[in-house]
Amino acid sequence: MAKQVINQGSTIGFIGTGIMGASMAGHLIDHGYKVNVYNRTKSRADGLLAKGALWQDSPKSAAEQSDIVITMLGYPADVEEVYFGASGLLRHARPNAIFIDMTTSSPSLAKRIELEARNKGFAALDAPVSGGDVGAREARLSIMAGGREETFDTVLPLFELMGKNIVYQGEAGSGQFTKMCNQIAIASNMIGISEALAYAKRAGLEPSRVLKSIEAGAAGSWSLSNLGPRIINGDFAPGFYVKHFMKDIKIAIESADELGLPLPGLALARSLYEQLIALGEENSGTQALYKVIFKA
Repeated sequence: MAKQVINQGSTIGFIGTGIMGASMAGHLIDHGYKVNVYNRTKSRADGLLAKGALWQDSPKSAAEQSDIVITMLGYPADVEEVYFGASGLLRHARPNAIFIDMTTSSPSLAKRIELEARNKGFAALDAPVSGGDVGAREARLSIMAGGREETFDTVLPLFELMGKNIVYQGEAGSGQFTKMCNQIAIASNMIGISEALAYAKRAGLEPSRVLKSIEAGAAGSWSLSNLGPRIINGDFAPGFYVKHFMKDIKIAIESADELGLPLPGLALARSLYEQLIALGEENSGTQALYKVIFKA
């Protein structure tokens, strides 16, 4: 594969313009890149089109018109279809194209995409992110990347427009394995946050005052500081959907099973989120777990 040089003459395809993807693509446009966008629901790209993005009718069209293609999708099945389907990226890309899948997806699928891309003369990275809607909006996502290091170095200028904590983790699949570590930590943390705030409420304390005390100490975390106030205010709108987090939990458990590693905390989180989904909360934010813990 010829050395790809990323500059403002490079055309970026961005597939998946949901809560996080729209902000991420927007930063690329704001910094002068020509961006082709595709999303299954076109209206979700309206803001980007108003900023100057070019609409493409399919992943195939986006691939044909772009030097680098970024995907930010919902589920591994979506990723597989977009890359390997009849209208998929790997069938219709320009010579020397670079693919960056920023979806939280399966490590094994990431390895498969990278191998197939390399066999066709392309390059691919798995580069999932953490930071939610706020991190995407403020361009301070944590980006964890797997694939060839020379490809990572090539696209680093793009990552720097979307995130602040950008780490190359190793060979293909390493980004997804790292994201699973992130989700495993978040899952148990969200249980603790929900239980702590439920306990404060039941004890007759003022939850906002409790939060002010505990977020600055050993209990502090991103989730506590950013999602704790939403719980207190009864704001369960999604920064990250429950249904997508459940998808991540299932991927992590399947991966851990393959590694022969029991994860009892994650198993408990899966059980609690299943209860939350049974309440019809799959489209709420992950902080809605509080509704299962605190039952007035």
